Amino acid sequence: MSESRRRRPQGPPHHPEVRNVVRRQRSTSLNPTPEEQMDGFRGWNERGYIPHRDEPGLTQFVTFRLADSFPEDLRVEWSKLLEIEDDRERRIQLEAWLDLGHGACHLRDETLARMTAASLRKFDAIRYGLIAFTIMPNHVHVVFDVQAVPMADIIGSWKQYTATQANKHLGRSGPFWQADYWDTYMRDADHQERTIRYIRNNPVKAGLAADWRQWPWTYVRADP
Repeated sequence: MSESRRRRPQGPPHHPEVRNVVRRQRSTSLNPTPEEQMDGFRGWNERGYIPHRDEPGLTQFVTFRLADSFPEDLRVEWSKLLEIEDDRERRIQLEAWLDLGHGACHLRDETLARMTAASLRKFDAIRYGLIAFTIMPNHVHVVFDVQAVPMADIIGSWKQYTATQANKHLGRSGPFWQADYWDTYMRDADHQERTIRYIRNNPVKAGLAADWRQWPWTYVRADP
């Protein structure tokens, strides 16, 4: 058996229906202007796995995960997860699996957690407006305002830099993060408040801290 056939992808399975989801969303939503598209904003889009909405002015809740956080033997569950139509229920299922702590959980390493936190903060108020984040052992949650830089570029920059630094630190090679990411735009202030509350409580729910303030890798922007 060839090496290419032995190796199966670590990321989510290809999901053909996602293209229809994006097509429906594009037909009912305001799409980026030609000028915004020139700047790289793609509006509703997909790469065969998960739908994304990338537009200036949105506040986004994003989750990205380590490459081994959803192992091969859970690909059937991945497929079932992608078939859940309700966004909130789909995310609840995702978080429940992630909090089981699959994989090597490299972000337990204090050096890597600190480096990841510094990367998220580096261009705050320059490329985006950072609102909250928490760094878990095998995944990261971030809430931020999208401004002049497309969401895809922001997340790509975070993942590329931290993957390079993490692999150097660990003396390893290969993918550090899973392909793609989950994003949900905040519909209103109440939705955002619930999301931030979830981010704060995630380490507590996972048994990593008794109080969210005790978890060193959680940040919530203070209101002015």
